[in-house]
Amino acid sequence: MSSPAETRTPAKSGYVRSAHPVTAYPLSPPRVHVGYLARRSNRSAAINQPVVTSSPLLGFAERSFDIALALGLTVVFSPVIVTAAIALGLSEGPVLFSQPRLGRGGREFPVYKFRTMVPNASELLKEVLEKDPALRAEWEASFKLKNDPRVTPIGRFLRKTSLDELPQLWNIIKGDMSLVGPRPIEPFEIEKYGRFAKHYYAQRPGLTGLWQVSCRSDSSYERRVVLDAFYSKHRSLRMNLGIILKTVRVVLKGSGAY
Repeated sequence: MSSPAETRTPAKSGYVRSAHPVTAYPLSPPRVHVGYLARRSNRSAAINQPVVTSSPLLGFAERSFDIALALGLTVVFSPVIVTAAIALGLSEGPVLFSQPRLGRGGREFPVYKFRTMVPNASELLKEVLEKDPALRAEWEASFKLKNDPRVTPIGRFLRKTSLDELPQLWNIIKGDMSLVGPRPIEPFEIEKYGRFAKHYYAQRPGLTGLWQVSCRSDSSYERRVVLDAFYSKHRSLRMNLGIILKTVRVVLKGSGAY
């Protein structure tokens, strides 16, 4: 019997399994080395790729569903949102954190989160990466640090429970994001997508997505790119609903959150 962490190749089985039992989608991702493609690419070349289009009817249904559920979740989580805002307001620094991200078609937009880091996070990151080669290698591989010294105690709780992303409900209502889609990336990260950039640009980034419920921060960036491309080519309302339901389980377990 295969171990839970086994990844079976698409050519042999038609499935990709992650270490998390929440994912068993029939996958047929391209058998390419994404890192190789990214090294042969650059951001301008990625931006100039043709955008993959989808059915207007699917787009209308997704947008209607996004607005209805985002408004409902805002009402349900309003006590949590207010409590988090008060707690952060009593600490040093702003309540919300805003950062440019790439949206559908390559349009940049400000993504909102509850602040989870110290006010001088950028300066501290530079200092830490200069002093610790291991942390620098980890950052360059995934743009994340598992034990990030910039994260505050309140921020660690918000990240572990994914409550820091509740302000993104406003991004969804505005039309910048969707409930389900690829993880919103910073502009410089598009280089890692290589020729798969067109699949990222094909839909709005999501509050959750196939990557988040498959392996989240525990996987390589290359696997994340392949999952984003697969979702772009196969997305449907049924698939979105399945991802949303699996998101609840992943968030409750705290899998891959840091």
